[in-house]
Amino acid sequence: MADSSSIRKQCLEELNRREASVTELKAFVGLDGFVDEIIHAVDKREDATTFQRIPSLSALAERIAGAAGHSTNIELVPQKIKLGGNGPILANALGAFGVGVTYVGALGHPNLHPVFAPLANKGDVYSIAEPAHTDALEFSDGKLMLGKMTPLNDVTWDNIAKRMGRSSFQEKLRNSHLVSFVNWTMVPYLSDIWQAILDEEMLADSGQTAFFDLCDPEKRNNDDILEAMNLLGRFRKKLRVILGLNEKEALELAEIYGVTPGTADPESRCALAEALFRHLNVDLLVIHPVAYALVTSERATTWTPGPLVENPVLTTGAGDHFNAGFCLGLLLDMSPELSVQLGVTTSGFYVRTGKSPCIPDLKELLANWPTPHN
Repeated sequence: MADSSSIRKQCLEELNRREASVTELKAFVGLDGFVDEIIHAVDKREDATTFQRIPSLSALAERIAGAAGHSTNIELVPQKIKLGGNGPILANALGAFGVGVTYVGALGHPNLHPVFAPLANKGDVYSIAEPAHTDALEFSDGKLMLGKMTPLNDVTWDNIAKRMGRSSFQEKLRNSHLVSFVNWTMVPYLSDIWQAILDEEMLADSGQTAFFDLCDPEKRNNDDILEAMNLLGRFRKKLRVILGLNEKEALELAEIYGVTPGTADPESRCALAEALFRHLNVDLLVIHPVAYALVTSERATTWTPGPLVENPVLTTGAGDHFNAGFCLGLLLDMSPELSVQLGVTTSGFYVRTGKSPCIPDLKELLANWPTPHN
């Protein structure tokens, strides 16, 4: 890791220099869609409106384990309902920067679900299915995502063709600087859609950037995961391919490829990334644990710490905001190292405020990085 203050300074300088070109960028994102319900679990209720939360996932696990052989009641208190899904959150964050966004996915059909109105106001939206639903239980040490996924079975190549049209899909795909397909795990026919895009030669020969993520592939079988990784290699014939993983996803891929996971420190995770990269046919591999992020390529591996956030306002969507910031850096021709810095800055702002940052927000955070005392 280079001096982090120096990296932040460079990132701020580059962002100042390139800011004017952000609104010229175009992104194509898909294909999922969720209505997210952010929820707190009650530990002790004091009165009708006041309660103490179950503080951690481990505490929830103890509560559930203690009910084995008996029964228990856990009260869930909704905090807010928001647009969700890796794709919509990523697209919404890109739109907040000023990037022109096209979104294709499960946002409500035949009528757009109202929760996605902010996304529709930022760009072009094509909805081909009803959204899925997530109950996101948030705790101090992580979150438990309980998903109702059945509507995503309608995200198919046939429905893209019927409800958007092949020609419109191809036009939007080819005219974007960034192409991003995310949430492979929860969109059961996404590999088939990738296959159709490749077979029907939907992509342009324009050196576009493509960002993919898996979204917790633990429930998918190894053969499906390996097939998806092979398809990413085929995209490299047309696109610069980036695979984004959180720490858990990186460890799951490591198990599949027989890579020793090592310890949780940044240097060990960099070694893990380098070993994984040798198995994958991608241009860049980026991994974002909670406190830092790293990127590896054929030339180098580097990691960058994120801003200290002792009391996050919102964590659901933090990884998607990291991805948005990272992709913005690449689209602005920043180095992978500076792009990672832009990624942790974006996610850091989001978890501190619960809002997607605009460019001035990023510049302010880069210039006034939080310390343990502020």
